[in-house]
Amino acid sequence: MLTKTGAPTQEPLQIGTNGSPPEAGAVRIDAVAHSFGELLALDGLSLKAAPHEVLGIVGPSGCGKSTLLELVAGLHEPGSGRIEVEGRAEGAQRLQRCAYMPQRDLLLPWMTALDNAALALRNRGVRRAAARAQAAPLFERFGLAGFEGSHPNELSGGMRQRVAFLRTLVAGKPVLLLDEPFASLDAITRGEMQSWLGGALAENPRTVIFVTHDVEEALYLSDRVAVLSARPGRVTELLETSDPRTADRAAAITSPGFVAQRESAMRALAEGARNGG
Repeated sequence: MLTKTGAPTQEPLQIGTNGSPPEAGAVRIDAVAHSFGELLALDGLSLKAAPHEVLGIVGPSGCGKSTLLELVAGLHEPGSGRIEVEGRAEGAQRLQRCAYMPQRDLLLPWMTALDNAALALRNRGVRRAAARAQAAPLFERFGLAGFEGSHPNELSGGMRQRVAFLRTLVAGKPVLLLDEPFASLDAITRGEMQSWLGGALAENPRTVIFVTHDVEEALYLSDRVAVLSARPGRVTELLETSDPRTADRAAAITSPGFVAQRESAMRALAEGARNGG
């Protein structure tokens, strides 16, 4: 795992909602509801993510998946209910523990790939040389060796997403929030990136909450998959996956067990779409 630069500030011991000290990287979402004006986006949603678990979230468009990630990240406070990250419920404390990767890679065009990957460290006050030194070794491990000095317009879509993920990972946060990270890629590149991300998470374990419209992607990359209803989003089914990320992707997604899980998830999605609102 990556080490953080600088000594962390000491905080009082936090107690989780069950009365015991929280686990590192644990996320707890209890009865969360959230509205935008008169529009109810989420209603009574409860989920947990254990340390180093990859929790996939799928659901119809507009069901509040991205809103949920923004709430967990501390970018907003829920209208009601409670969200804890490592036992901390205050928005600023959640933000301190979460790295959020939005749908677009948002690489800065005037910066090299290496400087984009090191940006989170620079934002924390790490000097440029030290930030580069921490990010550079990951380029070879993540298949980007030789492209450290390239600018975003010189990289393929898949390579840009790798740099964006590196930037998220280098931030050193215990929780990664990924919002449709491969949505803009073609089918072949998307499949390659799923295999790559599975390997990256195996080498660099984090607690991950992963939003996608792609059921197959969620089942392949996740330990569990939460299926949400149509707006307002509620959990309609929680699926345990079998051997996620451990096998060759082509073999994994064509196995009988995986196909059965995919059919079950699709049925849950269809039912949730009918019964939402």
